[in-house]
Amino acid sequence: MPLQWEQVVVDARDPVRLGRWWAEALDWTVVNASASEFEIQPAEGVVPGLIFVPVAEGKRTKNRLHIDLRPDGVRDSEVARLLMLGATRVNVGQHRAPADEVSWTVLADPEGNEFCVLGERRT
Repeated sequence: MPLQWEQVVVDARDPVRLGRWWAEALDWTVVNASASEFEIQPAEGVVPGLIFVPVAEGKRTKNRLHIDLRPDGVRDSEVARLLMLGATRVNVGQHRAPADEVSWTVLADPEGNEFCVLGERRT
């Protein structure tokens, strides 16, 4: 029996705030907003989604898993939009590679979780 990918669980100091940030960043729909979890999906009933759950401790090290996002338009425009929403630029070592080999920008959400904004797909 095949499995269906339902969601990614994200630990958060403030699940509602972080979930709302990601909903705006991705233009996704909030499908559950409670004190114990905050869930967003591309559209209601469409998975996988993201679910934000409360944790007492803050983030301390680089994520072992992160999300890669590919914009419909120009990467730099999307990076600028995400920075305006509250993302920050992060260096996780990508600057050691030659500039023409790095086709992504590493950002962090308001709680420091890294994610990448990819450039155009290379053929």
